[in-house]
Formats: sequence, C-alpha cells, structure tokens
Amino acid sequence: MSIKINTLNLDDETRWDVYLDRSSASFYHNSHWRHLIKDVFGHDSHYLYATDDKSQVTGILPLVRLKSLLFGDFLISMPYFNYGGALADSIEIERCLIEEAYNLRIALGCSHVELRETEDRNNEFPVKTDKVTMLLDLPGEPEELWKAIGAKRRAQVKRPIREGAEFFIGGKELLDDFYTVFSINMRDLGTPVYSKLFFKSMLEYFPEHTSIAVVRLNGNPVGTGFLVGYKGKMEIPWASTLRKYNKFGVNMFLYWNILKTAIEKEYRVFDFGRSSKGAGTLKFKKQWGAVQKQLYWNYLLPKGEFLPELNPNNPKYSFAINVWQRLPLSVTKLLGPAIVKSLP
Repeated sequence: MSIKINTLNLDDETRWDVYLDRSSASFYHNSHWRHLIKDVFGHDSHYLYATDDKSQVTGILPLVRLKSLLFGDFLISMPYFNYGGALADSIEIERCLIEEAYNLRIALGCSHVELRETEDRNNEFPVKTDKVTMLLDLPGEPEELWKAIGAKRRAQVKRPIREGAEFFIGGKELLDDFYTVFSINMRDLGTPVYSKLFFKSMLEYFPEHTSIAVVRLNGNPVGTGFLVGYKGKMEIPWASTLRKYNKFGVNMFLYWNILKTAIEKEYRVFDFGRSSKGAGTLKFKKQWGAVQKQLYWNYLLPKGEFLPELNPNNPKYSFAINVWQRLPLSVTKLLGPAIVKSLP
C-alpha cells in the first residue's frame, strides 16, 4: 500500500472530518479550527493528511504556525489546547505524517514542532511530561456522585446557596459574564488574557459542542467555566472564580453544578483540564474523584537543540508576570490578546 501525504484544502475538509468520526480524534483535530485560528489570531495552518491507493484518508496531523519576534517561530498541534498530534491507521502512516511535519519545519525555517499527545512514544522524540490532565468517570445519576463526594464537600457546595448563589448554563448570552470573571482572574495570575472574540468564535463555530457556565451572587458573575462536549466527554478548558468569593465556596458550587449538568446530558467522562505536576489545582480536582492522566508533549527538534521553555515557570518571565499582576484591568484586556496569541 502506498502512502501519500497531502495538505488540506477546502475541498478536502469533509473527508478530513469523516475520518475524525472513525478515529480517536480529540475535538481539536476538527478541520474548522484552522479557520477559527486564522480569523481570531491570524496564524497560518498546515493540516497534513495521508491517503492510500484508493484516495481514502488514513491519517491526519493538524499543525498551526506561531510566529512572533517575542516568542519565536514554531509549529504546534494544537496551540491553546491540551490535545493534538498525529492520528493514523498504522504506525507507518503516523511516522510518514511526522516526517512530513519535520520537513515542513525545515522548509519554513521554524525552530521546532510541538505535538500535544496522550500516548507515550517511549522517548522516540524529546518529550516533556510535566503536564497532566484529570479525568473523572461519571456515574449514571447525579445522586451517585453527590453521595460519593462525601459530607464535607456536600456542605461546601451548599454554602454558597445560603449566600444567594445561582447557577446558569447557556451560550453567547453568558459571554459577557464569562469574560468579566475570566479577564480579572487572568490578570491576577499574571497571565495575558485571550480576546473575547476567541470565545465568541468558538461558540459560533461549534454551537453544538460549546457552552458557558456562570455562578452569580446578587446578580453579579463571580465564577464561570467554558465547556466543551465531544464524543461522550465534557471538558472545562477554562474556569475562573473571583478570589474574594472563594471563601463562600463558589468554586465548589460551580463545579458541582457543571458535573451535575454533564451527568444529566449523559456524558461519560469529565475532563478537568491540564495542570502542572505538584500544582495546587490537582488537589482540588482529586477531591471530586478525578484520576491523573499523563500528557506527553513531544518535540521535533534539530539535533542538539534544547527543549523550548515557553511557560510561566521559566524564571525569565517572572518579572513580566509580577508587573502584569499590577496593571489596571483595562490595560491587560487591551494588551493581553496581542501577546497571548503567540503563546502556545
């Protein structure tokens, strides 16, 4: 069987997405992401796919090029999210896709290729293993989870109700609430914030798979999460609460209601999103019964090159983080999107 590697164009997108339905693809392998990322961030994409003798799609590898003077020039599958990498019907096809990605790196003059994956390649490539995700197998009924979390956590969930907390779930009508809380939280963490357009575009491109959860106190948003549902799994890539309200257990109330909603919508797994090993967020996620799953970020690098360190734990960014935390919110909302678009 011959293997041909192709570059995706508009006419091929249906074939690409049909392949997703019969593979273990993540939501972020969908072909429409390349249009959304181009519209919002301006990045070019290079989506590679393999075909056989009958022109049937046998493997895919989405790649987005991030290029900036500040952070460099590289290819990544996929930026901004936890999942990506090559998917194929065989190891041979997968290797052909990865080899083509390496050749593309050379042709474009990029420093490296980053593949965000969930399977161990046994050190076939340089790899980072400092990130994990937390997964919870959901029961058939909310009452089962309510019982499983124990009396202490049930009391923490109930506390905000006495303060007047209300839970809402919906779409674009909750975007302003989401972004209000999210932008404040990102500023407090010292992290540049995505533009509101990014989240608006996701809701518009993928209305059947995306939603927003909000907790309000006295009519004001104090906690929120952006939700993605795909192939039996609900994921929360972004969640935020206003710190001054955490003493009321707003975060517990938020997550309980999201988990309850996921069960009622018959999702089988809840993905709490990635954390660094040893981070305080792991303890919060474990208390719901979530189990740690290793993430593997593999790198295609020139021989002798070191792994890139574009993360907030890099000491050279500590000063910038401290300064960012002290900026007015209006400034961070103005400057943040221009910076964060080049951060993977």
